[in-house]
Amino acid sequence: MLIGIGVFNACWNNALANIPGLAPKSPWDLDGYISYVGVAQRYDTIGTVDDHQLQNRLNFEYRFDSPWRFNASMRNRVLVGDSLDSEVYRSAVTEDMGYFNLSYDWHNSDNAIVTSQFDRLYVTYQDNNIKGRIGRYRVNWGMNTLWNPNDLFNPYSIYNVDYPEKPGVDAAEFTYKLGFASEVNAVYAPNQNRDLDSYAARYLFNRDGWDAQIIAGKSYLDLTLGAGVAGDIKGIGLKAELSYFSPYDEQAAVSLGIELDSALVASAEATYSFGGLRNWMGNAAILYLSDAYPLDTTSTSQLPLTARTLSFTQWTGYADIGFDLTALSRVTAQGSYYDDGSYFLGASLSYSLADNWTLSGFVQYFDGVINNTSVYGQLGWYF
Repeated sequence: MLIGIGVFNACWNNALANIPGLAPKSPWDLDGYISYVGVAQRYDTIGTVDDHQLQNRLNFEYRFDSPWRFNASMRNRVLVGDSLDSEVYRSAVTEDMGYFNLSYDWHNSDNAIVTSQFDRLYVTYQDNNIKGRIGRYRVNWGMNTLWNPNDLFNPYSIYNVDYPEKPGVDAAEFTYKLGFASEVNAVYAPNQNRDLDSYAARYLFNRDGWDAQIIAGKSYLDLTLGAGVAGDIKGIGLKAELSYFSPYDEQAAVSLGIELDSALVASAEATYSFGGLRNWMGNAAILYLSDAYPLDTTSTSQLPLTARTLSFTQWTGYADIGFDLTALSRVTAQGSYYDDGSYFLGASLSYSLADNWTLSGFVQYFDGVINNTSVYGQLGWYF
């Protein structure tokens, strides 16, 4: 009888598999991409710097029958080029900034670096209104799409065009849902230097169609209080975030060679879709830092280190406009202006060559203490 039941189940599953939409769902998914990126950068002082990068990304998810889920994403890179002559660059591409070292250098020489890193590695428990997560992942607390003063745990540079997934952070998180678009979160992110531990709580809610949040906690060496809001007025998407930072332990800051003052970081942006055949869309944003660190624009690819360093001037403005050139290609032009007189101009073109194949090009120009022009070309296959 048991044999008969087993045969029946096998036949039933095979029958379901042959009916579109009724095939048994796999408990796991695996996807990713392989891409090549070529970069040419021109500096007034040192001339042209050429670099090449072959990148592979793997994303894996396993869903257990219980409320548990496991996710892992690995970033594998082969880097060659002139930038390897810089020890700062070599350190930036091989260093693991997490609490745990989840990176491995397969090869590290004067001519090439082959390195792998798990930038996502976490387990999630979710049952009704309760969710817990621990591991390396992104804490997505930002309301804005450009600058995020509320991003206390995993800030990133807006000028980094070859890392769309953005970095994660080693942390533990607890979430309790209160109702529609309303929840409370608590996150703790340890650091090898205990003075740099970060932790915060957030209350997210919705009023009259507007999402809003209040955040309080500790970010590295600062106590912080922040808020954010996102909504829509007559088709214009409006978003804003602000965070106030107050030094928590001045002695710890001095021991690290850092001088900190209280600081306010705020950003607001507006997005509008003009629609039409070309699907025109525009975005504008402004950023304010009361305690900016004066850095030249050639350092922007390494910023931000924290939510304090989203830019290097007190005021920064940004705007972009994009449209579909054809049904398979899209063009975007963008620019930033800094109140020290420097500016950034950029343009990008993405083209769908075929199913799962994409060709992209980027041009970036920084005008500041040292002028810098960068040209990126990227070919990617997605699976």
